[in-house]
Amino acid sequence: MGSEVSDLLDRIAQILEAAKIPFMVAGSFASTAYGLPRSTQDLDLIIDPPSAAAFEALLAAIPADKYYVDADTARDALRRRSMFNLIDLASGWKVDLILRKNRAFSRTEFARRTKKSVLGVSVFMASPEDTIVAKLEWSKQAGGSERQRRDVTGILANAAGSLDRAYIERWVHDLDLADEWKAVQEL
Repeated sequence: MGSEVSDLLDRIAQILEAAKIPFMVAGSFASTAYGLPRSTQDLDLIIDPPSAAAFEALLAAIPADKYYVDADTARDALRRRSMFNLIDLASGWKVDLILRKNRAFSRTEFARRTKKSVLGVSVFMASPEDTIVAKLEWSKQAGGSERQRRDVTGILANAAGSLDRAYIERWVHDLDLADEWKAVQEL
């Protein structure tokens, strides 16, 4: 699995970079990098196209013989600042391309991304603090996801001494995630 996913990440990163679309690895790949490993069925990338033209260039650059992307769904995702999927036809892996939301946390999260090596591929990744906040938010949206909460506890266990807790707690407060944060502390 490692080399297959590494190859996919490298190919998608090259397509995004060629289209001049800033991006970062998020989700389970980010939480695994900072916390405890777990299996996942997709790769989450947050993208921030600088313009509709750049987004159209991205869609045009995705080879239809290698990947499945529904262009209308992708354009709708751009309008709604939501997500769309890219399916790697060779491996069957799904890549969730998530449009950066236009809100304070999402802008800050994206600005704080750092260059890391993920599966041997140099890419930008969400910070551990921002990964925690995002996982708490996903857990809340799911009505209290144990999987998301375990991802957070893994990051807390591995990176506790280096985390900016004041930063995390600021966003926990601002995004109304206190119940999720408390639930994670009690695990």
